[in-house]
Amino acid sequence: MAIPNYQSFMLPMLVLLQDGKEQRLGELVEALAGKFDLSTDERQQLLPSGQGTIVGNRVGWARTYLKKGGLIESSRRGYVTISARGLKVLATKPERIDVKFLEQFPEFVAFRDLRHDPSTISSAAIVSSP
Repeated sequence: MAIPNYQSFMLPMLVLLQDGKEQRLGELVEALAGKFDLSTDERQQLLPSGQGTIVGNRVGWARTYLKKGGLIESSRRGYVTISARGLKVLATKPERIDVKFLEQFPEFVAFRDLRHDPSTISSAAIVSSP
């Protein structure tokens, strides 16, 4: 099986957090890798940079997007919990949570628009010519 994309991890991650307990991101990576029945080789497959695993990176992006949508919260560095909004979403029994689903939340739209707005590039990032 190929490693799922980050959007495929969103709903399963939220389901794992539904007990309301604070969970460490590393534990979520392992639990999600197990849920998707990833092999040891797939779990250890590194990013091209060699600075982390592909599955860890994709779970990290799923966490970021769920957080920006207000479905989870970072209780402290490296830990997450489900939010009240996340519990409400799960109560509706969604078939999938992805970027399109998250667009119903204004905070997520603001985040997405900020990422795509070239005027948000800091002046420090612009190199001036002599």
